[in-house]
Amino acid sequence: MSNDLIFNICGIVASVGMVLGYLPQAIETIRTRNTDGIALPTFLMMAIGGFAFMIQGLIHKPDIIWSLFLTNLITSTCSSIVFGIKIYNDYFKKKK
Repeated sequence: MSNDLIFNICGIVASVGMVLGYLPQAIETIRTRNTDGIALPTFLMMAIGGFAFMIQGLIHKPDIIWSLFLTNLITSTCSSIVFGIKIYNDYFKKKK
């Protein structure tokens, strides 16, 4: 097998693993709005890291690394949503 093929297979396997490992927690949090056991800095840093990996995937030369971009698009979007729910629950709900 060529190195390019191994590189692409590893990228696809990593992408699928990351999304499938991350989505259940994000979906559960979005569905229930329960963020009691979630650390705010964790989801903030995950969103920032995912955004940085998206940019890295896009600016990679000579070709875009689509597996890196798409995986981190999904995970950083979910992280941002969970982060927003966490902020709302911790800071705005307490004021009511």
